[in-house]
Amino acid sequence: MFSILVSGGPVMIPIALCALAATVIIIERLMFYKAIKKGQRDILPRIKSSIDKGHYDEAAAICDTVEGPVSRLMKTGIAYREYSEAAIKEAVMNQSSREIPRLERYLSTLGTIANIATLLGLLGTVTGNIQAFGVLGDMGTMGNPAVLARAIAEALVTTASGLIVSIPAIIFYNYFIAEVNRMITEMEASVSDLVLLLAAGKADNEV
Repeated sequence: MFSILVSGGPVMIPIALCALAATVIIIERLMFYKAIKKGQRDILPRIKSSIDKGHYDEAAAICDTVEGPVSRLMKTGIAYREYSEAAIKEAVMNQSSREIPRLERYLSTLGTIANIATLLGLLGTVTGNIQAFGVLGDMGTMGNPAVLARAIAEALVTTASGLIVSIPAIIFYNYFIAEVNRMITEMEASVSDLVLLLAAGKADNEV
């Protein structure tokens, strides 16, 4: 296997680096999104229950137990509960705009890697073919079979390696984008629910 990779020539080095970077990003994002989903699933009912009871300090403390975008949005809304409904919405939406870059972190890099890996594979194909035609030009119609085979192997191995890196990167990139969009939708729904809860609690206190 190693000898096959080596036969791809120097272009295999950046392709290997792309593979390493893509693997690290994919693993980190999978763990990040999994932790967010688990944390939100566990604490949201507890936060809403505390707010329904008017126990705002308890709800804020629950938010501190989980590191995630929704918990931070909830804590921001609770902190602004004495303000008007419009002010609460603005504060929570401002916090939401700060959370979205955290959700999208490294995704542009992953998308870039997917494109670069394909182009590097194509570059290896071109350089391998240049070598193959060079062999034919220097040594006649058939050329040196061993040298010609190495040049063709470089073209084929780099093409295959670039696609092997690019395809999973594209798949996970699209999956992560879908996850981020779903989380943003959930955040917007949570914001609306929170504002309604706080507005209802404020109205009860005024009565």
